[in-house]
Amino acid sequence: MSSTGSTGDVFQQVNQFWSILDDLSLNDPAAYGRFIEKQIQEGDEFRAAPELDSRLCTDILEPKKGSLYINICSWKRVPAPQDPSRPIPVCSGKLETDTNEGQGRYSVLDVALNPAVLQESKKDKTEVYMLALSFAQQQHGMSLSQQYNVVSCSPKSSPDDLHRRLGFRQRPNPSRQPDTASQNPAALLQQISALRSEKQHKDPAIQIINRPAEHKKKDLIQIISTTFVQPQKPEYQLEVKTDTVGVAHSMELTVDLPKVYSMSECQLRISKDDVLLEVEDVYYLLLEFPKTVIEDTAYAIFNKKNRRLTLRVNVF
Repeated sequence: MSSTGSTGDVFQQVNQFWSILDDLSLNDPAAYGRFIEKQIQEGDEFRAAPELDSRLCTDILEPKKGSLYINICSWKRVPAPQDPSRPIPVCSGKLETDTNEGQGRYSVLDVALNPAVLQESKKDKTEVYMLALSFAQQQHGMSLSQQYNVVSCSPKSSPDDLHRRLGFRQRPNPSRQPDTASQNPAALLQQISALRSEKQHKDPAIQIINRPAEHKKKDLIQIISTTFVQPQKPEYQLEVKTDTVGVAHSMELTVDLPKVYSMSECQLRISKDDVLLEVEDVYYLLLEFPKTVIEDTAYAIFNKKNRRLTLRVNVF
């Protein structure tokens, strides 16, 4: 469910309990410390990154044939089922489709569950896998083969890829003192407010769908769709520069960024194998270089008139 509360609203709500917390800190410091630690722990769990648990590969039969890779993820942000008779909360990222020469058309989907769900099914994940297949079919209108393989690798499934599709962005932990019982209520309430404000702005929307008919143990799946702005892939051109005899000596990447006004908005990371360009909530581009590059030779310029970024780097 979404929330429209602002930081000011949060402070107003917290201030209603100010006198109670103040009294608790004076009369029962241990209970006061436990309460504050619980609030901070919940904030830490909310900021925890999703972790890849296992991967499936199956065939898409309709509407367009191809392969589907499903990344099963463990994520503390996803609530645990309240009891065995209640729906299983599931969070998913954007379905990403691409092609390559050797494999043809393929799609990648990330499905995240609470760690307790995966721990419970650690010995036999068949039900979790069938749940993921059912989710993909119902949410994305595709017909899938019920035969699947558990695979050791899948395309576009690095931690950065998972975080991007699931809408996760790493945020620094708020500063915290080692002894919460000795802190004054004002400082601690600011920490609570910051955590609650962050959680309200990221609280996911929820809907309910039916589970496959052959699984009767739990009747429903609770689907949590993250509410985030999906960055778009900008238009780009990657060119290998050669000398007079045709030997490659450098590469030039040009990226059109019509929504960017300054180089300071861009986050650019380069390795010998690939380059990552991010403009928060606007653009995301991850490219593999066709040749190994010399990272130290890379430099980039941004043309404000054309809204175009140009990166040049030498190759080995």
